[in-house]
Amino acid sequence: MNPATAGESADRENFANRKLIRPTLPRTENHGNHAAAPPPVLERRERPERHERGERGERPMLNPGGGKKSAPPEQTNAENFYYQKQMQSRTQMVIVLNDGEEVRGIIEWYDRNCLKVNRENGEPNLMIYKPAIKYMFKEGENQK
Repeated sequence: MNPATAGESADRENFANRKLIRPTLPRTENHGNHAAAPPPVLERRERPERHERGERGERPMLNPGGGKKSAPPEQTNAENFYYQKQMQSRTQMVIVLNDGEEVRGIIEWYDRNCLKVNRENGEPNLMIYKPAIKYMFKEGENQK
């Protein structure tokens, strides 16, 4: 048997077993008229203006995913994570208020609007509104 003829017959068999894939097209009703109606003329939409090119003519940077960048998350929970960590380790904190006053103590709890600070040495515990806080740091750390 000739190897060339064996290869040809295998190609013919594979070609014969292929399936024909046809896209589904919408049918138009002609009501007995065999001549197809011309397709409707669609107007070409104008493309939105592209961003202006920079001074050197470079193209604007696009994000690799395409389209617009997604907005950052509304809340990252970083503040909550920080408070939880300081509460669990019972870290002595220094809270500096907007007027410059320093409050020293341990954060007992917090919510969206305020912190409760437990103080030592017989000083009263305080509930401090977050908008009144300028910044805070761990006692013993060097502040800037």
